[in-house]
Amino acid sequence: MIIDTKFSRELAKSLLEINAVILRPNDPFTWSSGWNSPIYCDNRLTLRHPELRKKISKAFTNIINEKFSDVEVITGTATAGIPHAAWVAQSLDRPLAYVRAKAKAYGLGNQIEGGVDKGQSTVVIEDLISTGGSAISVIEALLFIGADVRAVISIFSYGFDEANNKFKKKQIPVYTLTDYATLVDVALEEGYIKSADMDMLNSWREKPAEWPN
Repeated sequence: MIIDTKFSRELAKSLLEINAVILRPNDPFTWSSGWNSPIYCDNRLTLRHPELRKKISKAFTNIINEKFSDVEVITGTATAGIPHAAWVAQSLDRPLAYVRAKAKAYGLGNQIEGGVDKGQSTVVIEDLISTGGSAISVIEALLFIGADVRAVISIFSYGFDEANNKFKKKQIPVYTLTDYATLVDVALEEGYIKSADMDMLNSWREKPAEWPN
């Protein structure tokens, strides 16, 4: 769900300008999952741009203030969500936590660092949602200790049905600052792609695991 459509378009344009998102419909990338993809997204590149970082942090903060003003802890996903979660936690003067992909095999064996206590409410900050697997694993770790997970908020989402169904099953709302549909529309408007590329880009979005066949 996108709340601020104007900012969504502005952010999509910024991501294209800094090459955090690259569209190559005629020379696709291969994801680690094995999927062929006409798009590659690396939101870590936003860390190099202080003004853009501030805008992203403000947008996250605005959503939390509007929808979850009483939330007690801000939780980041390891690793890309951590810096954004830290800036949001600082802005809101809230405790910060982050969740590893799996528990450490040494020391106290922690998976959740910083700390979310049983019964505490938290919002999860994510940089990118594709199939939703990483965010769901964070949610499950938080639910396991009895935390109250209010929502996931991400910089970018592909909007795949697979991810949407996972979050719906967990009854966790998802908010995103911008998404694939917005980005493709902005990319066409700004000349990053051509009208002839739209059918290919839309077909990938509908069946990414089977594309381009």
